[in-house]
Amino acid sequence: MKFHLIHFFIFINICSFTACKGQATFGENHLPIDKIIPLPGVKGRIDHMDVNLKDQIVYIAALGNNTLEVVSLPDAKILHSIKGLDEPQGVCYIPQTKEIFVANGGTGDCYFYNADNYKKIATVHLSSDADDVRYDSTAQKIYVAYGSGGIAIIDAKNHTETGDIKLPSHPEGFQIDKRKDLIYVNLPNSLEIGVVQISKLKLINEWNKAYREGNFPMALDSQGDQLFVGYRHPATLVIIDTKTGKRTAVEELTNDTDDLYYDPKNNSVYVSCGGGYVDIFQLQKEGHYKQIAAVRTRSGARTSLLIPQLQVFLVCEPSGNNHNADLVVYKTLQ
Repeated sequence: MKFHLIHFFIFINICSFTACKGQATFGENHLPIDKIIPLPGVKGRIDHMDVNLKDQIVYIAALGNNTLEVVSLPDAKILHSIKGLDEPQGVCYIPQTKEIFVANGGTGDCYFYNADNYKKIATVHLSSDADDVRYDSTAQKIYVAYGSGGIAIIDAKNHTETGDIKLPSHPEGFQIDKRKDLIYVNLPNSLEIGVVQISKLKLINEWNKAYREGNFPMALDSQGDQLFVGYRHPATLVIIDTKTGKRTAVEELTNDTDDLYYDPKNNSVYVSCGGGYVDIFQLQKEGHYKQIAAVRTRSGARTSLLIPQLQVFLVCEPSGNNHNADLVVYKTLQ
């Protein structure tokens, strides 16, 4: 019995180090650390981020802390903390009006803040669970995933809801393809990927139904007609041809993925995983994606943001085990 217990605990330790996918850390040269910015006082789960490119200011939805953290990348410090939120999840910066938009999962309320003085200037109420956010800067429209099945469209200038897309279940990660007048949206509770026609505000197709479970993050290569979807059960990266809706490749991932990005400059895919790694895949000459890095992070660090214009990849590491939360700034592939 003692022999078996010893081997059992050895196995558990190996799994915790390798995120149960049998991998070791490799390819750190593809994602070197530039700086680490402490986030003192930030407790609990951290959700989405966005950036003010001009001033290099990052907005972090600290869901478990009920705050929005405003962080200066050049100064490597917190500038401000907006308190009194209710499970903030989605966030976006609106450069035309210099406003910050925050979606609260707890109440469904969406707040607009002045980005200079952080005063609340407007509220749009959604029924419940306001979640992921996408901003169409050209049309100045904000798309908000919410509730038991919907994407709300909000006019960023007038602070009013102007449209609503009905879906069969709660939407998670989604991407807008304006070239095709489509939105691709992960619907994990329905075990599918939904395809929405924007001009009709209508779901027109359903892909990968019952193929795998836990499809949360998503990235889009619009020019290459490729959709990248991160699944949790089993932990895989699935690449889909958007012309046909068919899978073209399946790659193993670290577990508990929550954010995923495609960088067209270097044909690379970055995936942050709560299992303790950032997995990087790169397009090869033969046309398929190969994993080129598994960079070790803190366990639970699944929130990230790729900023290709600054050539950085940000990862939020949550607090715990006698350490504070941190924003880790990595340099990306050149």
